Amino acid sequence: MGSNNVNSVIVVGGGLVGSLCAIFMAKRGYHVTLFEYREDIRTAKFARGRSINMALSNRGRKALRAVGIEKIILESAIPMKGRLLHDLKGRTTSVPYDALTGQCIYSISRNYLNNVLLTELEKYPNVKIYFNHKLMSVSFEDERISVMNLITEEITTHQADLIIGADGAYSTLRRYMQLTPLFEYSQTYIQHGYLELVIPPENGPKMTPNHLHIWPRGQFMMIALPNKDNSWTVTLFMPFAKFESLRNAAELKDFYYKTFPDAVPLIGEDLLVNDFFKVKPSALVSVKCKPYHVGSKFLLIGDAAHAMVPFYGQGMNAGFEDCFLLDGILERRSNDIAGSIEEFSRERVEDAYAICELAMYNYVEMRDLVTRPSYRLRKFFDELLFKCMKEKWIPLYNSVTFSNFGYKQCVENRKWQNKVIQKFLWTGGLVTSALFAYGLRIWLY
Repeated sequence: MGSNNVNSVIVVGGGLVGSLCAIFMAKRGYHVTLFEYREDIRTAKFARGRSINMALSNRGRKALRAVGIEKIILESAIPMKGRLLHDLKGRTTSVPYDALTGQCIYSISRNYLNNVLLTELEKYPNVKIYFNHKLMSVSFEDERISVMNLITEEITTHQADLIIGADGAYSTLRRYMQLTPLFEYSQTYIQHGYLELVIPPENGPKMTPNHLHIWPRGQFMMIALPNKDNSWTVTLFMPFAKFESLRNAAELKDFYYKTFPDAVPLIGEDLLVNDFFKVKPSALVSVKCKPYHVGSKFLLIGDAAHAMVPFYGQGMNAGFEDCFLLDGILERRSNDIAGSIEEFSRERVEDAYAICELAMYNYVEMRDLVTRPSYRLRKFFDELLFKCMKEKWIPLYNSVTFSNFGYKQCVENRKWQNKVIQKFLWTGGLVTSALFAYGLRIWLY
């Protein structure tokens, strides 16, 4: 994977995607500089940032495998073979993700992932990491960026053969790209926020293991993902108006006992009240833009290019796949950076738009549709046809989560499946009507 002419790369944003991207670039033999806004989480006295668990699936695993760290990641991950649905009476139903082949997704701590990626990145002598550094300005004409050291407040300018923005949903690099001609950008906030709670380790074993637990309640839901210490990370997704209506401990307890009765003894009343009122619910934003590059040196990846709501569990996986795909294009094009970022931008946009839309849809499915007979009937059809035609009929969730198909192809495949099922039901209806009419005619005459 090395190159004859050593290129220099700057990665702005040292989160999960930025760190993995830097590893890919370092592995190519490039000189890599990583600027991270936050302090080093491995030495920070207090954990900072979101601790919400990540759901690792095939696309992310493929990228981690390519740089040789999949195994160490999976050692601290917990397999989740399906959803466990909780109804209002505390009864549960297991819905496997892949009843035929048994594939699963993995619950993994964001902080643990960050630790492993940064530690791996530091192994490369061609890498420099600067924490507490903030991107301040970008000049596409001069092909340079200005960065501030947040400790000393010193501002320095930097140039490189490739400058990658992996600086998240509120990307500074993307903000400058928005000022360039023909750059398209849109963002959508849903009127629902999320709040993180926890089931403590002493109560964790009471939960059915190896599942993603969901309490679907129509207009909102709660989920829980397992941790290695037997605790469970619980996330409540709900309209902001509903959050605001719960003004004190009594109202919160009353709401929980009516809505999530089996979860209260697991979380504990005191911990529930403390965690609920400790912080305000966070917003959820979906970002679409194109192109992902400007000129021959600037590129967006991950949430900076395509932030999405978390309901398909593909945000991190799509970002990791960005890194894998970019590396493959650079390899195929013999490290032609200008041509590679243009090709990546052109080829990735439609897939990113598709998964952003799917993530929006899946919130409705998780909080509401999973409880409906029509959902179960469709899942039955999908699993039956998947079993009979494994190569031809791949259910939407399986294709998104367990395959390497482009996200757009997954959507197109689903549209074809819908037409087939509709045609089948229409034909079946005609046959039933004809048989009924024939029977009625015999009975009358």
